[in-house]
Amino acid sequence: MNLKGIDFDYTLRMPLYGVTIIGIVAGGLGTFALLRKQSLLGDTISHAALPGVVLAFMITGTKTPINLLIGAIIAGWVGTIIIGAIIRNTRIKEDAAMGVILSVFFGFGLILLTLVQKRWPDARQAGLHQFLFGSATNMLEQDVWVMMTLGSITLLTLALFWKEFKLLTFDPDFAKTIGLPIRSLDITLMTLIVIAIAIGLQTVGVVLMSAMLVAPAAAARQWTNRLPVMLLLSSSFGAISGIAGTLTSSQVSKLPTGPTITIFLTIFVLVSLGFAKERGLAWQWLRRRRNRRKIQISTALVTLLHLEDSHPADSQHPHSLQSLQASLYGDIPATMERLITSGFAVETSLQAWRLTSAGQTEARDTLQTMEEDLDDRLVH
Repeated sequence: MNLKGIDFDYTLRMPLYGVTIIGIVAGGLGTFALLRKQSLLGDTISHAALPGVVLAFMITGTKTPINLLIGAIIAGWVGTIIIGAIIRNTRIKEDAAMGVILSVFFGFGLILLTLVQKRWPDARQAGLHQFLFGSATNMLEQDVWVMMTLGSITLLTLALFWKEFKLLTFDPDFAKTIGLPIRSLDITLMTLIVIAIAIGLQTVGVVLMSAMLVAPAAAARQWTNRLPVMLLLSSSFGAISGIAGTLTSSQVSKLPTGPTITIFLTIFVLVSLGFAKERGLAWQWLRRRRNRRKIQISTALVTLLHLEDSHPADSQHPHSLQSLQASLYGDIPATMERLITSGFAVETSLQAWRLTSAGQTEARDTLQTMEEDLDDRLVH
């Protein structure tokens, strides 16, 4: 994309500011949702917020951003409280409770939205229907200021209760034993997640907001085991995806911003799943291949040693491919070639090999290590 050809006017700068704020806040809070195995919570809260947005418009009769956001926050928070009550007082599990609240609140929100658009002529102009899929292009400066204020409060609260939230996420039982108010901390963290989702509804929409919460965290999780690093990566992935999606949609006619942002989030997730160090599929494949080669070499060394021990009178006796096939697997000539390169074996004739002195020493060390590992497994 040629950034020099982009006109960064008001209609582009406001969405860029907005999606950057959303990416940072939602990405950071999504880290805790993912680690607490509450990824569905983002989808639930975003759908549960819809009736709050519509009711806020019905009560106030205006499309003031702060009013709609307060309605979304209250509805999402109520949905979260109800989920907790269902889990504590019934046999319904967390995922089922979230599914119920998602369906009920979203259905109620659609009914309210239909009624409002029929009775209030200004409802469609108020942009309530845009909360379904988002509309970053209609973002105003006052919207950005509201998002920045709520986002700053969210991040500041997260920083103040960092240690408590960290302990709540990884060891809630220990947190309870040392006297931390688990219930209050849980509600506070859920409230922050609700706010993070609410400020992104106008841009990404109810349907896609869960991706802004979960996808950056899922991508960041592949790169690190440290919570601070994961949070920074997640916020960065969210912000970069928001900026890239907004710029792309601004250059392509009729390309919606929310889905475009989601595409970039998906790219981050796929790249992370494929190429993240240690956890990436490519790294896992290379590690398995390296381990397989190591096992093949160790097995070949021990096999050649056993065959040479069976010919004590002739230490230079070569062993053919046919004699090795009974104990080895895979590409035997390739394995022998690696032994030759390492100086552990020599090829005395066509497809016939024997160990060198260094190879015999290495083979005996390998055999001893295998026996010690076997003894350890038997003991444990």
